[in-house]
Amino acid sequence: MTTPAVAEHSARLPLRRQLAPRCAAGAARLLVRLPPARLHRLLGVISRGSRPAGYAEVARARRSVVSVSTRCAGLGCLQRSVATVLMCRARGRWSDWCTGFRTQPFGAHAWVEADGRPVDEPGELSVFRTVLSVRRSEGSLP
Repeated sequence: MTTPAVAEHSARLPLRRQLAPRCAAGAARLLVRLPPARLHRLLGVISRGSRPAGYAEVARARRSVVSVSTRCAGLGCLQRSVATVLMCRARGRWSDWCTGFRTQPFGAHAWVEADGRPVDEPGELSVFRTVLSVRRSEGSLP
């Protein structure tokens, strides 16, 4: 996955609010070791029965994960995206999870979307071709 030049910074969470993001980041660290097809299927199963997450809710989940995990704040876009969708799912919601690549220069990236747009992603994602995604409509009940 692509590597940002500078790690993201987020306000430090109070200790009592760190448990859920730490659990999500830890679970994501294990899940990203799965082969891509298996990770895609698993996230599809996890997303079932969820309601759509709004942009602000997803942004809060993303910030909380970034604030407790150095990997999620920097080099780990895949772990950050998986941890963010897990945080949303813990609240009964689902944000769209996406991975893709660009060819010039070659790079891969993973991100989350809400309301049809990437959440708090630096740079232009329109140059990335989406390869795998788990959108609410794919894995959820109506």
